Amino acid sequence: MDEDTPRTRIEAIDFLRGVAVLGILAINVTGFWGPSLATFSPRIPEFATGSDPWFALAFVVFEGKMRALFSLLFGASMVLFAQSAERHGADPDLAQLRRLAWLLLFGYLHFVLLWWGDILFLYALCGLGALALRRLEPIQLLGIALPFYLLAQGIEALFALPGVFTEQAVLGGTAAPSDVAEQAAMMGRIAASVARDVAVLNAGFLEAIRLKLSSAPLQPLNTTLSTFTETLPLMLIGMAMMRSGFFTDWPRRRLASIAGIGILGGGLPTVLVTLWLWHHGWPPRAMFAAIEHGMALPHLMMALGYAAALLVVFPSIRKWTLARALVAAGKCAFSNYIGTTVLMGAIFSGWGLGLGPELPRVWLPAFVLLGWGAMLSWPQWWLARFGQGPLERLWRRLALPRGDLARQH
Repeated sequence: MDEDTPRTRIEAIDFLRGVAVLGILAINVTGFWGPSLATFSPRIPEFATGSDPWFALAFVVFEGKMRALFSLLFGASMVLFAQSAERHGADPDLAQLRRLAWLLLFGYLHFVLLWWGDILFLYALCGLGALALRRLEPIQLLGIALPFYLLAQGIEALFALPGVFTEQAVLGGTAAPSDVAEQAAMMGRIAASVARDVAVLNAGFLEAIRLKLSSAPLQPLNTTLSTFTETLPLMLIGMAMMRSGFFTDWPRRRLASIAGIGILGGGLPTVLVTLWLWHHGWPPRAMFAAIEHGMALPHLMMALGYAAALLVVFPSIRKWTLARALVAAGKCAFSNYIGTTVLMGAIFSGWGLGLGPELPRVWLPAFVLLGWGAMLSWPQWWLARFGQGPLERLWRRLALPRGDLARQH
């Protein structure tokens, strides 16, 4: 008989987080290996034979969905953290502010010291917005988040459509000379971005830091400004899901329905768009439009479907070796996220083995498997001895100093 208790459902949140942090690597690995824009197209920085199938698979299964799932879970974790702070007698809002302030610092250091693709800075700033609304009822949170998300993403997608049509005209040889010139200018900007990123990738540790601070010291803030219309509402939705009992109380039949609707309803348009993009050679303007805004609703639907499906199956598989490893990986998601950056940087960056320029893109799935193995291999051993991941313990102690807790008691 399946074990489906409140304890199992709480453990399932770590299971979901473990799946999400592994899935994020399937997209991030390209950014560890090469320039940032390589994550948008298998034709950037150049065509690589045999890379299209992996890119298409990752686009359908992982792109946007794992980022959305992780954002939902971050919102849910804010509710759980507030409840934990209250149980310890601490002011939950003050503890959250400390927690997010430290995450902001960790994120900027992650960007400066290790990798351009940090999301911790973004999560910290968006978390401040979510914190301001955390006391609203679930229906109020959804009433704010869903319209904001759909309108913001939909408007951005509509604004991008003329550029996609123009790009197709240029590629088809029917565009006006001004449009051809504008497309050439965009390709020039892409080439310049690639050159800057490759210089950082190939540099030594201190030189890479210097290049980032001299050329783009505010990149984490710029990333936040360009993506908060996605991340903030997803956090609010995650908070509403947590407070409404989605992760802990909803019946499995209802979750199964959401899983089917979300995965099929979001997956079909994703597959159709992927086939169109592949058939048209992954045109860059269309790729930017699809990944940044155009696929927002399918991403959300599939993320919700993934979450519901994983919650349905977890009670039946929770004793499996892989399930236990994923739960532990989720408990150590912060440590795994930073640790993966260190591992991949040591492989691909100039301060490590410097294999980025040497290895063809088609090899990237092998490094995804390597990263997954690393993230699954250590957390159970560590948690059995120390109870929390190393960065998780540090972060919690900074947010909930023992002195504050003692004064509250």
